[in-house]
Amino acid sequence: MTKKLTVVQMLPELESGGVEQGTLEMGKYLVAHGHRSIVISAGGSMVPQLQDEGSEHILLPVGKKSLSTLRYISKVKKILVQEKPDILHLRSRFPGWIGYLAWKKIPFNNRPTLITTVHGRYSVSKYSAIMMRGEKVIAVSEMIRKYIIDNYSFAEPSKIQVVCRGVDTSKYIFGYEPNTDWKNEWYGSFPQMLGKKLLTLPGRLTRLKGHSDFIAMLNELVKSGQNVHGVVVGGTHPKKKKYETELIKSITDLKLQSHITFVGQRHDMKEIFSISSIVYSLSQTPESFGRTTLEALSIGTPVIGYAHGGVEEQLNVLFPAGLIPIGSTVDAALKTKAFLADEQTPKTNNVFTLENMCKGVFAVYKGE
Repeated sequence: MTKKLTVVQMLPELESGGVEQGTLEMGKYLVAHGHRSIVISAGGSMVPQLQDEGSEHILLPVGKKSLSTLRYISKVKKILVQEKPDILHLRSRFPGWIGYLAWKKIPFNNRPTLITTVHGRYSVSKYSAIMMRGEKVIAVSEMIRKYIIDNYSFAEPSKIQVVCRGVDTSKYIFGYEPNTDWKNEWYGSFPQMLGKKLLTLPGRLTRLKGHSDFIAMLNELVKSGQNVHGVVVGGTHPKKKKYETELIKSITDLKLQSHITFVGQRHDMKEIFSISSIVYSLSQTPESFGRTTLEALSIGTPVIGYAHGGVEEQLNVLFPAGLIPIGSTVDAALKTKAFLADEQTPKTNNVFTLENMCKGVFAVYKGE
């Protein structure tokens, strides 16, 4: 019989995002398998779900980047001494420092096992190095494993374990179709998309996400007479309004106003991906993993993406035909035309699944 574990996860807050989602998913998995799950964070809109799924939440603003936050080291130590967890899992840098320093203050034989997850390619620094200090270090992709080895000589390769992120394939079902009500509402809101092949770029409006490349590709397709419409899904941070203005000017200059729609931040990505002919990943820098592309692939929508980072790893396994050279909008346009003429389908995703991710993290907890 498996020993029942108590696991403490630490992160800045529970508002939104991939790290937060992964924390909830791991908490739910632990509780479902009879273990105890505790999360320390500054709270947020995801706390009710976390608690409904059986985890406990301890409210501490351990992610606030301020020297005053260091006062929580003693509080975290007290929690660890009281709760006697088997695992302390650090998921972010500032909480990582608080958790690590608290852990170090506990006598060696009474400490929980220290696990860290490196979720992204952090700036290489002493500050970031805390995430490589785990007794076991989880990398979310092979790219992240390489980043750790290349930049932190003290990180022993043997203690780094790759556990790729995964999606819930009981939710992101291969061949998923949205219901009629959703479609009616969507096309009622965006009648300009009716009868068009939808090409979708998910991602908040920042230069890194490749919106300019997407617009350049769309321009090539429209000029060649393709019956397509570009869909840009993602919010704009107030600090990025200038960039949004630049993109709109570019669209106007190319006379593409009737061929592209910015739909803003949405919570119905699964439905949008399902009605899209193709989804794109045109990030200028490699994604550490890329959850949105995996969601699209999992329901069977083709993805065209630059051959780098975690997205390349996904496409190599599920849809190698979608890979294109980094930065080549010409290849993006050519491959789009080919896919529109001859529909392609990804392989069924039984590799990058939520179940595999949770089992992988749990195996690290158990020291396997």
